[in-house]
Amino acid sequence: MSFGGGFDDDGEVMSEINMTPLVDVMLVLLIIFIITVPVITHSVKVDLPRASNTPNQVKPDTVNLAVNAAGVIHWNTDELTPAELDARLAEAAQKQPQPEIHLRGDRKANYEEVLKVMAAVQRAGILKLGFVTDPQG
Repeated sequence: MSFGGGFDDDGEVMSEINMTPLVDVMLVLLIIFIITVPVITHSVKVDLPRASNTPNQVKPDTVNLAVNAAGVIHWNTDELTPAELDARLAEAAQKQPQPEIHLRGDRKANYEEVLKVMAAVQRAGILKLGFVTDPQG
């Protein structure tokens, strides 16, 4: 590395980079960085309130509707007429959240009877209707 001041007139082109100004600029940038980092990371200490993050989920009730081989409708364990079924479904549709309806149809039940129960659930405005089957059968 040459430290010449360029006073000798050899006519040659100087091919080496003078590193002194580059080092000076880098040291100035380093000092600026060291001074500004504590200012950037300075923050106000605040004691924030604590809150639990568990959601409050209300599980809807489950209503088991069953239609046996004779076409008799059962609400969980209670035997109902079609008029009583409509009344109970209308009452259940008003609840928040609406209950889930699990419909079980006997294998030997008339398909029309099961469809009537499905239509009653739909007329009442209940949104969740599921069918329960026997996986072994």
